[in-house]
Amino acid sequence: VKLLRVLQEGEFEPVGSSVTRKANVRLIAATNRDLLKLVKIGDFREDLYYRLNVFPLHLPPLRERREDIPLLAQAFARDFSGRMGRTLGALGPEILSRLSAYSWPGNVRELENVIERAIITSPNGGLNLDRALPDAEPLLQPVQSEVMTDRVLNIEEMNRLEKENLLRALERTDWKVSGPKGAAALLGMKPTTLASRLKALQITRPVAH
Repeated sequence: VKLLRVLQEGEFEPVGSSVTRKANVRLIAATNRDLLKLVKIGDFREDLYYRLNVFPLHLPPLRERREDIPLLAQAFARDFSGRMGRTLGALGPEILSRLSAYSWPGNVRELENVIERAIITSPNGGLNLDRALPDAEPLLQPVQSEVMTDRVLNIEEMNRLEKENLLRALERTDWKVSGPKGAAALLGMKPTTLASRLKALQITRPVAH
């Protein structure tokens, strides 16, 4: 009720005070719950929902924007290694492939935690995901790179790894994109997202002879 008053009238009383103060703020709220559904069953105030839902933004889960995983992982690795005084080179293709193959039900926060845990449990100068990644099975087995180095992947190499992973999913599902047994479901992404990536990477089904 107090939050609703701030949003509606732009005023509030601080805790322990009877003096009304004006509030000139913009509120940004985030949730992973279906608030409209909660409104319909009476678990969330309807008036508060419409006050908060002025300009909604939908952020797709991490599994639907896999191109962000290498960039986020590199950034988290630099940040945590710097804080801990650890020496760590660029993440190699094998690590990036394993990270890209995982479903990430906890989204960006889970990726951040995995990188931090990996740095803590790995010897200085390296990164071992064996004890950092959750026990849950990844969406697909990671793509094995021909050469394991600590250099930074360029965009062509990243696209190649993604293409190999998508092809493996398509072959495993007999090139069925949508549906419960399709490649999109196996990869944990929307069929439209997969179709967009297939077009971008110029992946087409081989012609049977």
